[in-house]
Amino acid sequence: MRKDVRILLVGEPKVGKTSLIMSLVSEEFPDEVPLRAEEITIPADVTPERVPTHIVDYSEAEQSDEQLYQEISKANVICIVYSVNNKKSIEKVTSHWIPLINDRTDKDSRVPLILVGNKSDLVEHSSMETILPIMNQYQDIETCVECSAKNLKNISELFYYAQKAVLHPTGPLYCPEEKELKPSCIKALTRIFKISDLDNDGTLNDSELNFFQRTCFNTPLAPQALEDVKNVVRRNMMDGVKDNGLTLKGFLFLHTLFIQRGRHETTWTVLRRFGYDDDLELTQEYLFPLIKIPPDCTTELNHNAYLFLQSVFDKHDKDRDCALSPEEVKDLFKVFPYMPWGPDVNNTVCTNEQGWLTYQGYLSQWTLTTYLDVQRSLEYLGYLGYSIIYEQESQAAAITVTRNKRIDLQKKQTQRSVFRCNVLGARGSGKSGFLQAFLGRNLQRQRRIREEHKSFYAISTTYVYGQEKYLLLHEVMPDFDFLTETDLACDVVCLVYDVNNPRSFEYCAKVYKQYFIDSKTPCVVIAAKSDLHEVRQHYSLSPHDFCRKHKLHPPQPFTCSTNEAPSKDIYTRLTTMAMYPHMAQADLKNSTFWLRASVGATVFAVLGFAMYRALLKQR
Repeated sequence: MRKDVRILLVGEPKVGKTSLIMSLVSEEFPDEVPLRAEEITIPADVTPERVPTHIVDYSEAEQSDEQLYQEISKANVICIVYSVNNKKSIEKVTSHWIPLINDRTDKDSRVPLILVGNKSDLVEHSSMETILPIMNQYQDIETCVECSAKNLKNISELFYYAQKAVLHPTGPLYCPEEKELKPSCIKALTRIFKISDLDNDGTLNDSELNFFQRTCFNTPLAPQALEDVKNVVRRNMMDGVKDNGLTLKGFLFLHTLFIQRGRHETTWTVLRRFGYDDDLELTQEYLFPLIKIPPDCTTELNHNAYLFLQSVFDKHDKDRDCALSPEEVKDLFKVFPYMPWGPDVNNTVCTNEQGWLTYQGYLSQWTLTTYLDVQRSLEYLGYLGYSIIYEQESQAAAITVTRNKRIDLQKKQTQRSVFRCNVLGARGSGKSGFLQAFLGRNLQRQRRIREEHKSFYAISTTYVYGQEKYLLLHEVMPDFDFLTETDLACDVVCLVYDVNNPRSFEYCAKVYKQYFIDSKTPCVVIAAKSDLHEVRQHYSLSPHDFCRKHKLHPPQPFTCSTNEAPSKDIYTRLTTMAMYPHMAQADLKNSTFWLRASVGATVFAVLGFAMYRALLKQR
């Protein structure tokens, strides 16, 4: 909502503009009226909407046309004052003032107008018969108020309506000619309905309505009040209530009714609570709350964020198969202005045999987004209504910023849950296959992936000494001379070469010597395509001798040309090295490092799967 409101009073001389302002301030009719009142500011604590309000007078005798134009451009709302006993001042409303104001304001952001009939104490009749056709002709006119500065009739109401026209304008919400909500308002309210429909059954039950009411207005509805609301909808439309719950049509009807009865503030309170600005766009402050990320720190989702995302998954997994079909994914993202996940996502995370996102794959994609682009993650959580459903100040409450990696290295322990492994190797060495194998896909399944749907990332969970961790694999493009800091910044490095290609290992050796020989980042050499015949590499040292010379672990044989899903052992080892880089070096000569990691992974993968199945049964 606006931080302040600026009200400008214009009109013909002697209609009582200055008297209205002075009567409001002093609460009595002034004996002497100056040509023009000084600008006054009403403090926030004495206005109904708790917003500071500036009231500006205009005098033709004291001000030039240029000064008038400047005031029009600064005003948030303009009151055109006429005298109810002066027909000429009424005619000037349409012949002079409205055209003048429209000429000086942008067509797309017209300032709301209030017609003010002053001196009602001097006549027996109302001017409304004359004014109503004018109101119908000009959409910018919010309302008309008849008042009297002399006997203080409707003075407070006049300025309240002016303030309301700025803070709760009709224009963006409702079309008076069609007597219906505008498309942008329907779109915003539909998103709000879908977020509030916690079980996704298409209706708001009493519990959901109460949560909505408490969220927006800080007070629940009594059972009888809930029933009264639904009865109003039932009396006016056939399909507004279904199974004793409020449908989307009923929800939209209620807001139409609020606006038609002059209670715009009710709809605006709802819209602003769900992040919308005066143009019915989600605000930047709502979508992108401030979050400080110091250097060498990473971003992860916290426990509450995962619980929320699990509830969103459950809400849209209508067939309870623990996977999201394309239709279910589309339904989930209906609260977004665009489709955030493309086909590459299905090749970044785990899917079922049909290629649908599994529960684990869905959470993995969120973890990836949060790690790589936390601002994007905040935006997505904003569309889903995280801060509203979990009653947090903003989505930033869903993010954990990890401590500096150097402190982890000093203390030889980490609380992080996500570890990045950059995968480097010459073209055709098997990097993409290595990523896809992590998602359980053998060579046969990998061949079905279309080139345009390929992903350079793969993320899934591994178990290290009983702890579930995420390993994020990133395939780095093999442009040796153009490796960036991002390409090099990671927790563990994989150098992949093709055992069947004599020129493949040379790239790994050069990259290691150029970028990682003095680095504290653990490195692992992967002998890919190990099912093929191993040829001698055209390099001064064999891969084994190179590793021995540089105190690296021996090359790890790997293949994804298997009948079943490829082995996950190597990925657990990588995660272990990323978590305990000091152990990876200290245990170099001790083969039990690999053994402990592999055995631990097997045991906890079995336990983890059993717990996951139990969780699914509960869900």
